[in-house]
Amino acid sequence: MSNVYIGINMEFVRHADKPFEWGVEKAAELGYEYVEPWVHWGRELMSEAGYYMSVSMLDDPYRVRRVCEKAGIKLSGLSCHTPLCRPDISGNYLKQAIRFAAECGAPVVNTDEGRKPAWTTEAEDHVLMRYVLKEAAAVAESHGILIGLEPHQQYSKQPDGLDKIYELVDSEAIGINFDTGNAYLSGQDPIAWLQHVKDRLVHVHAKDISIQQSKDERGKVTGTPAGCACGEGVIDWKKVVKICKGARRDIVLSVECGTVEQAKRSIDHLKKLV
Repeated sequence: MSNVYIGINMEFVRHADKPFEWGVEKAAELGYEYVEPWVHWGRELMSEAGYYMSVSMLDDPYRVRRVCEKAGIKLSGLSCHTPLCRPDISGNYLKQAIRFAAECGAPVVNTDEGRKPAWTTEAEDHVLMRYVLKEAAAVAESHGILIGLEPHQQYSKQPDGLDKIYELVDSEAIGINFDTGNAYLSGQDPIAWLQHVKDRLVHVHAKDISIQQSKDERGKVTGTPAGCACGEGVIDWKKVVKICKGARRDIVLSVECGTVEQAKRSIDHLKKLV
């Protein structure tokens, strides 16, 4: 039986107008064992000014490592979503994220196919994704980093589509970062889908969906930035934890919610199950 740990995606402080360091300290204060930082390319005004929690990959990766070590918290992965259908964007971005992850101490980088170009066919998109993933997997293998593919967009919104992307490249470095909320909103059964991918799991986005959002958006969207507090929506977390304990490797449930208050209620709920 594998271990299941509780972490949090830095999404929870996106609207708090606070920097990365503040978010890590807050996560530790709430009792989280892991954090999942956001990383970006280049320089961004709000994060440079200390009003936003994402980290530039032009920064020293040891900035991330030192902040987490000081707070007594570990890294579950990096949120580095980049459109795999766009090699002009995602090729070098994903490879840099892998190198950054290796240096800061994050074992997983999470991504998805992203929005497709307007002019490409589905077949062409899969060739483009294979190119990006083949190049990225080679870097990930040499650095000991895992790539988590997330159900989030037009092709990965159903099990067969996510499987097809996963099967584009045969590499031990490629696995699944399952998002419970995205799976539910796309119209799927998240528990059945999680069971389907459990042997390929490398990370889980623990995202709950409120009853109201479910009524408004289920079957109409392929994902959402953040959910409600875990335990206050439609996801059966007891079943999620049980399936994750049967995975091949230890799994971190990285909570994706929108506020500090929701983060507090989420960990209170998940601790009862984990």
